[in-house]
Amino acid sequence: MNNCNIKPAEGKLGIMIVGNGAVATTFITGVLMARKGLTKPVGALTQYDKIRVTTPSGTKRLSYGDIVPLASLDDIVFGTWDVYPQNAFQSAIYCQVLQEKDIMPVREELEQIVPIPAAFDKNYAKRLDGDNVKQCANRWDMVLQLREDIKKFKAENNCSRIVVLWAASTEIYVPVNMDVHDTLEHLEQAMKADDRKNIAPSMCYAYAALSEGAPFIMGAPNTTVDIPAMWQLAEKMHMPIAGKDFKTGQTLVKSGFSPIISTRCLGLSGWFSTNILGNRDGLVLDEPDNFRTKEVSKLSTLSTILDADNQPDLYADYYHKVRINYYPPRNDNKEGWDNIDIFGWMGYPMQIKINFLCRDSILAAPLCLDLCLLSDLAARAGRYGIQSFLSFYLKTPMHDYTKGEKPVNHLYQQYTMLKNAIREMGGYPADEAID
Repeated sequence: MNNCNIKPAEGKLGIMIVGNGAVATTFITGVLMARKGLTKPVGALTQYDKIRVTTPSGTKRLSYGDIVPLASLDDIVFGTWDVYPQNAFQSAIYCQVLQEKDIMPVREELEQIVPIPAAFDKNYAKRLDGDNVKQCANRWDMVLQLREDIKKFKAENNCSRIVVLWAASTEIYVPVNMDVHDTLEHLEQAMKADDRKNIAPSMCYAYAALSEGAPFIMGAPNTTVDIPAMWQLAEKMHMPIAGKDFKTGQTLVKSGFSPIISTRCLGLSGWFSTNILGNRDGLVLDEPDNFRTKEVSKLSTLSTILDADNQPDLYADYYHKVRINYYPPRNDNKEGWDNIDIFGWMGYPMQIKINFLCRDSILAAPLCLDLCLLSDLAARAGRYGIQSFLSFYLKTPMHDYTKGEKPVNHLYQQYTMLKNAIREMGGYPADEAID
């Protein structure tokens, strides 16, 4: 490493995951299997990608771990919270994402991961009905109990650092309310007043994590850390935050394919996206209030890539629709269809159709690994607040909308931001510009 001023990744890294379902158990099982040499962590940039760096003797391509000090898979300890009491082995079997042959070699380790009772409000996920739930007097009590969970887990597992990752279901849509979400003081007052309308359970997890010196990653489209009050807390505690919503299937395609349309200066008339999904996430999203949260997240991708202000002839008037349908037979095997109506020379219409038969948790698991390792890295590098360089992994990248800032949704621009941040933290010059 080149003049790297990052604290070393010494000791154990505790990864505490909100949710012990399909995404969490697929992530955990894959890491446990990979460190036994029984599988490969395919899809994780921290494990496979190489970045070009410039040195006095020329350029070379290095893996992330050769540029910056990343935590080793061997040093990770997992914990979870969940509304259902089943341990990670039972949950992995029940979720039916992985075959038994890919779970059984790490059965004993998975059985040791017993979920902590969740901080839960059924009004935020009406389709879930578990009984492994904390009894909380109010939202502030919820925060205090979660802080104790983090302290206890860190001490019992002898962890030097903790990262908290949300891999639970989508909550109902919470509009940003600047009377509550504008300052840390107002947020704390609302928590103590038990304002259940404006304070989602996910906000309590984020507040608890940041207060305990743990980076927080929001893997669902919930309104959680994308509010000024949380930015203030992250800055006060000098902790990184990242969100929101893992970019796994259809939005990954959208953020990677729409640049073809814009780069080629073709016009867009409409983009219709629909999904079928049968896992617990699909069940929760079958509730209209929960789907609204996801819809807002998914709709935001195109507008910054196909920019109407920059190209009004091409993008001023396209129609964008997103649908998610709960279909139990598919379980975790999600299918997405994109029907894209474009136009070209002299306005003549053309069509593009994309059918992505993906596995939701198989795509999410490597994102979880990268986001946890890179958030831990950012904390040790002294980076805090919104981590824009992690936008590559997220559907709705966080940004300071109070200052008119626009998110970067273009996949290849996000990738450039990611690589430049790794270079910078490793003491190498950023050698790519975002155009």
